[in-house]
Amino acid sequence: MLHDQLWQLNEDLAQRCLEHPFVQALGHGTLDPELFKRYLGQDAFFLRAFLRAYALVAARCRDLNDVQLFHELMGDALNELKLHTGYAGLLGIDLVNVEPFPITRAYTDFVQRVAWQGRLGETVAAMVPCMRLYTYLGAQFAAHLHPEHPYADWIGSYSSEVFQTQTTHLESFLDRVAVDNPGIRDAYRYAMQCELSVFSAPLES
Repeated sequence: MLHDQLWQLNEDLAQRCLEHPFVQALGHGTLDPELFKRYLGQDAFFLRAFLRAYALVAARCRDLNDVQLFHELMGDALNELKLHTGYAGLLGIDLVNVEPFPITRAYTDFVQRVAWQGRLGETVAAMVPCMRLYTYLGAQFAAHLHPEHPYADWIGSYSSEVFQTQTTHLESFLDRVAVDNPGIRDAYRYAMQCELSVFSAPLES
């Protein structure tokens, strides 16, 4: 299947994300709260952009089942934002007036551009890496959860059956609307590279 091929081609980046110091600290619950605050604001900015991209894809779907899929993905993104809002209340973060890091802006501009101007397959290829990577990371760190883990809700959200199911549905959609070609591979690879850079940005700011 195409989604499996793309993931395998980008396993090097997935492994670098897993081994990233920021991700390791987050997964094991040792991440500095100040770094998590920086990350959370950027992720909220990103999720709002993804919401708009989902809506654009839904508008291009002719099959009502496909429209339903993106309606559900929008609902999941809204639930993620609720999770972020809960953390924001505890940590005192303003998630509304977020100044995006350069990589956050580059990533969201890319997703928005392909959603507006790219072919449907290319657009979905740019969307899948985020969900597949977070499903992968959530599963890796679910075993490290303990009662005092400060980011248990974050890991629980991305290791949940609901999130895994939606990831599978989006990958199945990709398999139906895209064929393996350089444009698809480039969109997927660039999104994965952005994901890796997003984890570095809070450490460098």
